[in-house]
Amino acid sequence: MNKFYNDSSGRWNDSASWWYSAISLHNILDYMELTGSRDYLAQAQNTIDKQRAPIDWWPQGGGDFRADSTDDTAWWALALLRMYELTRNSTYLDIAKEDETYIWDYWMSSTCNGGLIWSIRDLTYKNAISNELYLELTGALHNLIPGDTYYLNQSKFQWDWFKSSGMINSQWLINDGLLEPQKNNPTVCPNNNDKTWTYNQGVVLGGLVELHKATGDQSYLNTACKIADAVINDATLTQGGILTEPCSPKESCSDNGWSFKGIFMNRLAKLNKALGGSRYSDYIRTNEQSMYSNANNGSDFYGGVWQGSYDGSDLGKQNSAVFLLVATLGLS
Repeated sequence: MNKFYNDSSGRWNDSASWWYSAISLHNILDYMELTGSRDYLAQAQNTIDKQRAPIDWWPQGGGDFRADSTDDTAWWALALLRMYELTRNSTYLDIAKEDETYIWDYWMSSTCNGGLIWSIRDLTYKNAISNELYLELTGALHNLIPGDTYYLNQSKFQWDWFKSSGMINSQWLINDGLLEPQKNNPTVCPNNNDKTWTYNQGVVLGGLVELHKATGDQSYLNTACKIADAVINDATLTQGGILTEPCSPKESCSDNGWSFKGIFMNRLAKLNKALGGSRYSDYIRTNEQSMYSNANNGSDFYGGVWQGSYDGSDLGKQNSAVFLLVATLGLS
């Protein structure tokens, strides 16, 4: 993955989507936290120092990852929390708190009975990923701040809205988002029935694990298991026991789409650990073994179709591979 890193810019692949560098950062931080290594700490610090600077195309131009979409800001904020956990440098926690405030400004109660919008420039689209990331971010903030009540209340409030939003379909899978509100009733925003991208099934697991950690309420883990089991039992998302993006292998996934499976595996491993470390271990191992045997070019570059064969590598595919390898490394 680090073959794509540009030390001068502090980004993994300057031409890739900016949020890719956030999940790449999260990836190396997870690896260091799991192994005790600090080999990539200077790289992580370089990335944060350079990417937190103001960028002209951001709406407010003030830096600290306050971007033009709520999900981009949230990806970086979650990576900063991992950096705080690793270093205990409160600067990273403070930026993540600042980012939470920025994201919350784009909660819109006038339509769909609430929910965060995705595009800050256009003030449109209430989607799954922005709302799931905020759920995970606020839960994680609470669990890192002794005596907190604000972030816990925010996380509970977010989950109450999300579970009744209509984005979770009858198969316990999560579609991409909501349609624009009906003209005669702005509170009604139907499920858009868009693809059930794997990362939308994954990030919500992370949020529910954080809420369970905060409250001890088993219902959060029960719901997370329903979603995870739905993925494993779905003929589109799991083919031959292997996680499959709904855009592959028959279609060509977008650059963003190749990163999604790794994000799911990262959060599935988080859920697996919260459950005691065995329920999803076989599924994770089976995927890792298939990817290593069938989608590896022999030099540790990985394709996007884990059943094989190797179909070339890019930052998204490599990020997914590293997330899966680290998830497997963390199994008991």
